[in-house]
Amino acid sequence: MSIGEMLAATVPMARTLKLEFLETSAEKAVVALPDQSEYHNHVGGPHAGVMFTLGETASGTIVLAAFGDQLSRAVPLAVSAEIAYKKLAMGPVTATATLGRPAAEVVAELDAGQRPEFPVSVAIRRADGAVTGEMTVIWTLRPNA
Repeated sequence: MSIGEMLAATVPMARTLKLEFLETSAEKAVVALPDQSEYHNHVGGPHAGVMFTLGETASGTIVLAAFGDQLSRAVPLAVSAEIAYKKLAMGPVTATATLGRPAAEVVAELDAGQRPEFPVSVAIRRADGAVTGEMTVIWTLRPNA
């Protein structure tokens, strides 16, 4: 089962929004949101909350791709998130997530008995490539008790 299939199966919101997992690697995660009128805002584009969910899902996708081999000893959790809405998003949009720190550095902190935190940067783009939103999600790997 791919990471995208796993997320679609275990995260009801990903299924609700019909998110499509286009790329799921430890280097980059790309998640697409199809244009759906039931999730539009007052100007006809995706609602801000839907855009946030898309970005947060892309960030979680790369976290699972990069640290899935650590799940037996740590739980990935979002600590905080910040989003900036840059341009009007219309039609389908994609969110591209990248890790802000090398995965090996994060795992080394976990190995040292720490609870590492690391940023994931997300760019949300409409079909013409214009960046409509930028997001940073801070994640942690909480060691199992």
